[in-house]
Amino acid sequence: MEATLDNKTNVLNAQIRTVHDNTLLYTLRTTFGYFGRKDTVLLDENPVSGAAAVVGAIHWQEKSIEIFGHRKSCSELKRRSGRFYNRTRHWRWAPDRKEYEVVYDREEWKATLDHNMCIAGRFAISFRPHIFSKTQPPLVHLTARALEEDEIFLILVFIYNEVRRQEKTNSSRLDASDRAW
Repeated sequence: MEATLDNKTNVLNAQIRTVHDNTLLYTLRTTFGYFGRKDTVLLDENPVSGAAAVVGAIHWQEKSIEIFGHRKSCSELKRRSGRFYNRTRHWRWAPDRKEYEVVYDREEWKATLDHNMCIAGRFAISFRPHIFSKTQPPLVHLTARALEEDEIFLILVFIYNEVRRQEKTNSSRLDASDRAW
């Protein structure tokens, strides 16, 4: 699956559309409270009849991720390995699922399998303005291996990691409407 987010500067409120025919797949909506972000909800725009449209959520204040009604804390889902400067993040939804190594490099998040041998997904994001060309929209690319069971999980992990990265940088490009003052 290769898809883009239609909101180039705000990944928290965007629609995820396929690249090849611009079909709407998912919608991301974020609610805010007095103390900042509350929840980011991932809505399936083409649900199976009788199924709920909400397929996943990030609960920012509780630091948890929810998929199809099953909620787990982020500390339960992720682990870190490596040394002080060479630390890697590993994410896994359940013990019987695949573990993804998630790394940020050159304006792109990569999720790899098998000790960094096989790319399962990428989330390319570029907020730097270009003088002679338009800014490219954020791009989500998931391989067939990731689509089998962890499509929603990887999308939420990419969004979570990117927002946390933006919070830590001084040149964060979040809109003023996204911050609680």
